[in-house]
Amino acid sequence: MINAFDARATNAVAPRERALIERRQKLLGPAYRLFYANPVHFVRGEGVWLYDPDGNAYLDVYNNVASVGHCHPHVVAALSRQAATLNTHTRYINDVILDYAEKLLGYFPPALSQVMFTCTGSEANDLAYRVARSHTGGSGFIVTQLAYHGVTAVISEMSPSLGAGVTPGPNIRTIPAPDQFRAGGADVGQAFAAAVRDAAADLRAHGIQPAALLVDTIFSSDGVFAEPAGFLAPAVAAIREAGGLFIADEVQPGFGRTGASMWGFQRHGIEPDLVTMGKPMGNGHPIAAMVARPEILQGFGDRTRYFNTFGGNPVSCAVGQAVLEVIEGEGLVSNARDTGAYLQAGLRQLALRHEAIGDVRGAGLFIGVELVRDRASRAPDGATTAKLVNGLRERRVLISASGPHANVLKIRPPLVFGREHADRFLDALDATLREVA
Repeated sequence: MINAFDARATNAVAPRERALIERRQKLLGPAYRLFYANPVHFVRGEGVWLYDPDGNAYLDVYNNVASVGHCHPHVVAALSRQAATLNTHTRYINDVILDYAEKLLGYFPPALSQVMFTCTGSEANDLAYRVARSHTGGSGFIVTQLAYHGVTAVISEMSPSLGAGVTPGPNIRTIPAPDQFRAGGADVGQAFAAAVRDAAADLRAHGIQPAALLVDTIFSSDGVFAEPAGFLAPAVAAIREAGGLFIADEVQPGFGRTGASMWGFQRHGIEPDLVTMGKPMGNGHPIAAMVARPEILQGFGDRTRYFNTFGGNPVSCAVGQAVLEVIEGEGLVSNARDTGAYLQAGLRQLALRHEAIGDVRGAGLFIGVELVRDRASRAPDGATTAKLVNGLRERRVLISASGPHANVLKIRPPLVFGREHADRFLDALDATLREVA
């Protein structure tokens, strides 16, 4: 697993944390994973900082879940206020869910005009799976080779990044991610569309009607692929020609992170049939959603009784509303654009000094840095990446990695990340690269 603690190697772990790890293993079982060779113990968060029990501050360059910053006071106040007023489910009439739905849908193209709320991105993708099957009559789904879309039984089979222990279902086809760095000058959009057509043809050859293409629009688990803007359009056309829908998983790239607009799909000039969201929409509070074209949702609603006890509860919706207010009020989409461009420029300057940096790519405050053994062969260097991730942790900077070879630094800090934080990260990265070279 990428950036995982090995419970058999605890020599570097302090006694206090070692005792907590032993307690955790006893109580939570073996399936959970901790980050870093020397796991980090946190007790408090604020903005772009996380604090350990001794008061040491760690710069968070990774946790997109706290999208508007850890413990943002406006979000905390909205949560507390609504929790003290009312919290129930969607089978009673309440204006909080409607106010939030109107505000959220206002960020989407007019054709995407209905929303269903869940608690997690996994649930949202599971719901999109059901809606796509209901609308198309098909059961075949196409995902990328190292995708992550969630942990329900069905969606885990569409999440190859979970590892060899979770095998794709017989109705799932995986295709290569649109990797421009290794494309050799080929048109990644056309190549990706061709892979979709081939996968759809293979599904039909096995008697399976394609239902949907499901992609994370920044391809975060595959290694972060954002360029060139627009490359997704041919693939969307290809799945629709095959009778399927396009589902945009915006759990990670959504809510302004890519810097150009609210949603990753907008960079590609396309309109999905279904859009799923999660994690960042509640700044860590468990709220998620699926947005749909009403003509697609109609048949599902006519035939299916759907109920989610906590999805869309008033507290969650008040939190979601507060997150949108912070994104607007603090100009966080433009901050993602400007700080992201500044950070990418700084990373490219580092690449002039460090041969290990093979590629810098991304959009806004979602950036991938691919590490290689040498630039001529572009051979992936997962070993150096692991040393770098753990070396940064020792400098109190939090980062992780992705990609099929675990050699791409995944940079996605809270959206309140500023230039001063970027400078601190760049200095730490420079020093750690020199150390592990």
